[in-house]
Amino acid sequence: MAEDRAREPRAEEMRARAAAFVAHATARNRLPLDYSERSLRVVDFLADGLRKGGADPDRARGTLTALGAYVGEVLVRRAGAVWVDCDASQRAFFGHPVAVRMPDGRVWNPLGKVRNRFETGAPEESLQLFYLRLHGRARRVAA
Repeated sequence: MAEDRAREPRAEEMRARAAAFVAHATARNRLPLDYSERSLRVVDFLADGLRKGGADPDRARGTLTALGAYVGEVLVRRAGAVWVDCDASQRAFFGHPVAVRMPDGRVWNPLGKVRNRFETGAPEESLQLFYLRLHGRARRVAA
């Protein structure tokens, strides 16, 4: 059952997953994971490190999900998004069971963006740039 939960995250779990990731990642390291858009550079660095370290995508799934939870939580806290469980068509399109809905109604896939960064490492897959180019952000959101 724990493995199923790791594979199928739900919207109501994502904030706690992000917090657990931050607690684990910062326990011994001084990583600046403060839910700011600047901190998404750290996520780029971590995804790149996994790829360059030769991590198997299936074995890295939990870590990639945690990174995606963090990215999504940045969108929730800084851009006015909310976590949503994907419907069947969104699951088929995104390949993930959760996403974030922006204030304008658009749905984005932070877990998929992290996976893309991990798989390609391409500069255009930067998670910080994803945030900066993101459509539908709220102009001002309380932290």
